[in-house]
Amino acid sequence: MLDFFHDPGEIARCDQGVLDPNCHADTQKFHAGIGSLDLLRALRVSRQKRRPLALNVQLPSRLKPAFCSPREIACEHGGIERYLQRLEKEIDLVGCHLGAEQRVEQFHLGGATPTIVHLQRLMGHLRGRFNFLEHECGDYSVEVDLHHTDWSTMGALRDQGFNHVSIGVPDIDSDSDMSVACYQNPAPIHSLIDAARTFGFRSINVDLGFGHAWQTPDSFAQKLATIIALEPDRLMVFDYARPPRRYRPVPGVRGRAFCSQEDKGAMRQSCFDQLIGAGYHYIGLGQFVRPDDDLAIAQERGRLRRTCDGFSRHGYCDHLGFGLGAISQLDDLYTQNADAVEPYQQYLDSGQLPTSRGWRHEVGDQIRHGVMERLACDLELDIRAIERRHGLIFSRYFSSIWPLLEQLSHDGLIELSDRFISILPAGLPDVDAICNLFEKGSSAAWH
Repeated sequence: MLDFFHDPGEIARCDQGVLDPNCHADTQKFHAGIGSLDLLRALRVSRQKRRPLALNVQLPSRLKPAFCSPREIACEHGGIERYLQRLEKEIDLVGCHLGAEQRVEQFHLGGATPTIVHLQRLMGHLRGRFNFLEHECGDYSVEVDLHHTDWSTMGALRDQGFNHVSIGVPDIDSDSDMSVACYQNPAPIHSLIDAARTFGFRSINVDLGFGHAWQTPDSFAQKLATIIALEPDRLMVFDYARPPRRYRPVPGVRGRAFCSQEDKGAMRQSCFDQLIGAGYHYIGLGQFVRPDDDLAIAQERGRLRRTCDGFSRHGYCDHLGFGLGAISQLDDLYTQNADAVEPYQQYLDSGQLPTSRGWRHEVGDQIRHGVMERLACDLELDIRAIERRHGLIFSRYFSSIWPLLEQLSHDGLIELSDRFISILPAGLPDVDAICNLFEKGSSAAWH
């Protein structure tokens, strides 16, 4: 095995790669040369081609200091009201450039868990602008906070058509009253999982972070075991050193202490040992799923895609993001909204889309992206198909990393020939790192 894989710290960094855990897009390449006009042109093409849609709406979990004036008494309530007003305006600005026949096949509501009143208002506005599917035909998912969601909220979410739910396990920090004993208690998450099953959600995901100083390999393994016993359909496991956006600390809050790289590596290994042992499949980017899950079936049938929203059965859709920092992906174009409150408000108050930056695939990017996506989603790559499609010789085009691929093959992590690359069982824990080799087309991708 390459020495690189022996260092848990290097594995953790490479496993994250260049992907933003909030959007699974290479935001490091985004620049201010992409703006609202680029998005408007892409929306026009989307309408002309009548392409189906995947929507992602973000509700920031901390609106109070951002959207409230000092004179407001119900400051938090005022914050969400102001945010929803801007969000509805953005939805209108985008929706008027799309056709009524464009179906919303995938929808995700992320961030803070809304109140039932705000949920009904938001969904009513969205349904007034977009063609949502009926009769459980779409994949509509929502993130919920473990300690701010009850059975009535779960029922209201189901009534609004959500059929996938993701439950976040809260962290122990200085802003919470949670103790280690409370963190280890499975009762709250058990209750929400029971609610999700009672109301008929199609799948249940649990988010679980690791790597903080208060955690030990033993305590993490114990927590993971209690969650496995509840049999969720999916688990998303992430490193607290680079968490999804909704788990990031408030700006200005003192940084949290992390455990040693050795302990972090042990926790990461526990994920694979315990979850694979319990029958889950690892499909990459920290996502484990049961073999009968929609994502596992899509992977088995060669229909899994990796988009700005992560792994999806709907990669053929145009992906539209709404809210602070939201990402959209239409063909070879990526755009991102302003992620600070003031410019986001200013754009919308002046009647403009809040696009602040983006990126467009060039030919070389398309080749690398296609190779990485198919290898990540199928766990194998048809080299001859890539050569025919792009008119190249694969081993020459990726000559700078071919010796590394040969070394990985020698170490038993992949099977390599002039026709195929296949990820072997021993290479599954490092599938993200192996795919990211192709990001720069050279051995520098490891560093």
